[in-house]
Amino acid sequence: MHYTGTIWRPPYEASSLLLEATAGCTHHRCKFCTLYADLPFSFKMSPIEDIESDLKEARHLYRSLPGRRISRTFLTGANPFVLQYDRLMKIAERIRAQLPEMESIGCFARITDISLKTDGQLTNLHKAGYDGLTIGIETADDEALRFMDKGYRAADILEQCGRLDRAGIRYSFFYLTGISGAGRGEAGAKATAAVCNQLHPALIGANMLTIYPYSELYQEIRRGNWTEESETEKYREVRTLAENLKIHTVFAALGASNAFQMQVELPKDQEKLLDFLDDVIENVGEDRLRRYRESVHHL
Repeated sequence: MHYTGTIWRPPYEASSLLLEATAGCTHHRCKFCTLYADLPFSFKMSPIEDIESDLKEARHLYRSLPGRRISRTFLTGANPFVLQYDRLMKIAERIRAQLPEMESIGCFARITDISLKTDGQLTNLHKAGYDGLTIGIETADDEALRFMDKGYRAADILEQCGRLDRAGIRYSFFYLTGISGAGRGEAGAKATAAVCNQLHPALIGANMLTIYPYSELYQEIRRGNWTEESETEKYREVRTLAENLKIHTVFAALGASNAFQMQVELPKDQEKLLDFLDDVIENVGEDRLRRYRESVHHL
């Protein structure tokens, strides 16, 4: 299999076939992000020949495992959904040709990737199997989005994910707790909940901002331009987000950045979740939470 650098996937894609369609990120400017720092380039597409070779290898592997059936492919890379419509369709065709039992195709996507497709193309991509995109919206706090150089606004999240809803493409959000900075986290959480409440994310996954010395955000902190939230503030922010969500969705915190992992259904388990977060805020303590943050040497 052709893999480049560290391969990132959401926790819920653990059983999917990981197929490299791209490597790196087309945007590559978010101040907090260090996920692709190990690559000597910003972004590249995988040759179709490599994709076909990997699919043949995967077919041979799965055929050699009696009773093992693979039903989902996850395209790796920071945002494979940026690829042109024709190329995404060609990849879907190659997947079906080699693995006809494949039911769906997922990947990471940026909000700006969706805007590159027409409504008709989104509908056709869904028919071809694209479903369950994972989108790192991070926040709907416009000030934080601007400062972190995300390249879109809250209104764009609402517009583009509304188009996914109409095309029938399911999606999940990653929320980055702490992105708004000290004193602003709960306001950012409320703004994000207000946007999410107008959409239909299947899952909202909260991750905790972890700042590394080789990030641009670390340099902004040294220049005095930004201040990190305390760890306790981050949990208050998560609680505010959870409290203000009014939609049916899964709320999760499953990545290594979270000192406490959780997964619940909203609104059914909302009170249970809020009670759990209250317990963390009141009884765990800043020192213990900070020790955990400092122990996360790599995401």
